Amino acid sequence: MSIENELYKQLTDRILLYHPTRDFSKLENAVNFAVDAHKDQKRKSGEPYIIHPLKVAFILAELEMDMETIIAGILHDTIEDTPFTYADIERYFGEEIAVLVDGVTKLGRLSYSVSVSKEEIQAENFRKMFMAMAKDIRVLLIKLADRLHNMRTLNYMTEAKQKEKAKETLDIYAPLADRLGIAKIKTELEDLCFRYLYPVEYADLLAKIELKKEECLTYVNNIVRDLSEKMKENNIDGKVYGRNKHMFSIFKKMRNQQKSFDQIYDLFAVRAIVNTVGDCYAVLGIVHDMYKPMPGRFKDYIAMPKPNMYQSLHNTLIGPRGEPFEIQIRTFEMHRTSEYGIAAHWKYKEGDTGLTSRQEEKKLAWLRQILEWQQNMSDNREFMETVKTELNIYNDRIYAFTPQGDVINLPAGSTPIDFAYMIHSAIGNKMVGARVNGKIVTFDYQLKNGDRVEIITSQNSKGPSNDWLNLVKSSQARTKINQWFKKELKDENIIRGKELIAADAKKKGYTVSELLKPDWLEVVCRRFAAKNYDALCSSVGYGGLKEGQVVNRLIEEAKKDEKKNQSVEDIINNMKESSQKASSGKKKKGNGVVVKGVGDVSVRFSHCCNPVPGDEIIGFVTRGRGVSIHRTDCVNIINLDEIERHRLIEAEWDSSEDAPANVSYTAELRLICDDRVGLVLDVSRVLTDEGMRVKALSARSLKDGTAILDISVDITGKEQLEKLCVKFNNITGVDEIQRVTS
Repeated sequence: MSIENELYKQLTDRILLYHPTRDFSKLENAVNFAVDAHKDQKRKSGEPYIIHPLKVAFILAELEMDMETIIAGILHDTIEDTPFTYADIERYFGEEIAVLVDGVTKLGRLSYSVSVSKEEIQAENFRKMFMAMAKDIRVLLIKLADRLHNMRTLNYMTEAKQKEKAKETLDIYAPLADRLGIAKIKTELEDLCFRYLYPVEYADLLAKIELKKEECLTYVNNIVRDLSEKMKENNIDGKVYGRNKHMFSIFKKMRNQQKSFDQIYDLFAVRAIVNTVGDCYAVLGIVHDMYKPMPGRFKDYIAMPKPNMYQSLHNTLIGPRGEPFEIQIRTFEMHRTSEYGIAAHWKYKEGDTGLTSRQEEKKLAWLRQILEWQQNMSDNREFMETVKTELNIYNDRIYAFTPQGDVINLPAGSTPIDFAYMIHSAIGNKMVGARVNGKIVTFDYQLKNGDRVEIITSQNSKGPSNDWLNLVKSSQARTKINQWFKKELKDENIIRGKELIAADAKKKGYTVSELLKPDWLEVVCRRFAAKNYDALCSSVGYGGLKEGQVVNRLIEEAKKDEKKNQSVEDIINNMKESSQKASSGKKKKGNGVVVKGVGDVSVRFSHCCNPVPGDEIIGFVTRGRGVSIHRTDCVNIINLDEIERHRLIEAEWDSSEDAPANVSYTAELRLICDDRVGLVLDVSRVLTDEGMRVKALSARSLKDGTAILDISVDITGKEQLEKLCVKFNNITGVDEIQRVTS
């Protein structure tokens, strides 16, 4: 059984555990399509590429996702890595699956200029992914499955690549999995990142856990046994078991609390899963009766769920040997949600996709915040830093209450300003004071769990202060304050932005009027998501964009235009100057070609026709890359547009005494032959006898009995090439020899 057939069988077996359908025809079509699309591709491990999409699909099946998501998982790399397009996927599998695949696909790299950094490209890809997530959250589920399998096989990458991918995963993907409540993926991603980012600490911690594992398991199993018996005595049905905490959480605890491994007692925890919420609190009472709870460690996530839908009772107690242990108590439904998160609430009915309730969509409010930042932050670095910050402060939260008793979830360290903007931007903008638990507090007061907060507003308020930006903790409040400045102080921001841009341009040797050509400005405005120049200046004025970024982009466009509009004469003169500078004071290495009007200038030989000494040649003056030398019979020269023909320039091989000696040139030949046994051997023998350095040799057989051999060799000139062709013609079965021109 082939590997793809074996993986397909595993996939269908897993789907049958939860999915009502027995029709796998569409799934099978997707697998066949992906096998064909990736047939010539290999992974870094050397394995067939098809293993990756099938493994991604299996991870999605473990999350019990719908069939459309699994099919999109199988096809997720086809648009990015194969010749197939969005239109192809839509034609074969429908719009829904095509949209999912496109959402996971990275942006095309060809649209970026050379000066665009890797970080900016990454940020643009994340922007695209977040936009696709807003339309369908399943895009992110596929992306998480894709990243998880890539992390599982990261050992085949270079060390630098391992650290880069692990850092990105820890900053973005693991927190995103946490936000969706998918503990199953989040914990594995974190442990894999830990392994590659901190290899020494990982190995050390793993060894220490293994040494202590048996002792801890015995201790926890005794607690599990005693609690199970007590639950039976009280007629509570359920499941109790011990679980080991994942390594990264232990490492974080050691680092954050400055503790050694020996000071960490709760390496293993106890989990009780029961049928009803009432049973949860009943088990809590039993546990408190059996063991002494530690003060201040009880958390009720059932009454106040986490934003990612997580619900459970958490408490830390003193065990029978005086050592602390943690217990989590939840219902079976809560446990399913904690493991699968938003995926646990997906519909499986045919033709009915989406979340089971509009209430569940409220859980994705954080995603709408990200989209809001995306629209209002033109700077990619600022956008990425904001997303990373918001995602990574997620676990460190507090709960405060409105006067009506509504719960407001905030990052730890939040102030009344954060609270006000979390309720509504209008309340934040009109805020003049705050009461916490009935007492007036300052704006920099840090809210605590359980605080009851009342925001005092006034219609006479002048709006937020710049100082507030230094006080707020949440990205949402910071974004809304910036929006207010952007809107209310628009005229002032435009004036200030224009002044800053003018000053920066002057510092770089330009005037603003030189740089503000409509075509250049249009490109720069589009790059920074600004409607016009005033909007661009406004962004600079309120600090959302750096003036240097705008000026540098304008200069870049100016230089592009300058190169584009440069005449052939100007280019030749520049080459002359460069040639003279390069030759002054030292002997310049020649290249064997003389270009009329320029002399022995640095040229490049085109790969489309690979000219060699003895061929009739001609030069083509390129924009920004000097002179490209072609054979006069090159198809690209013959078919050159009339408007480009003025760029042709006479060129000839250097026959002077100063001409370079022992220079080799690449020639490509195609032999069309009768297919027979020993043909390649005979061709190889000729190449060996002639002492040719072979750069590439490939052979293929056609259905009509013809064999095609493509050979790339290094030669000194046309005379040597013609001698080689004579030898090839003497080989039995060689019908035709061609010089390859692409």
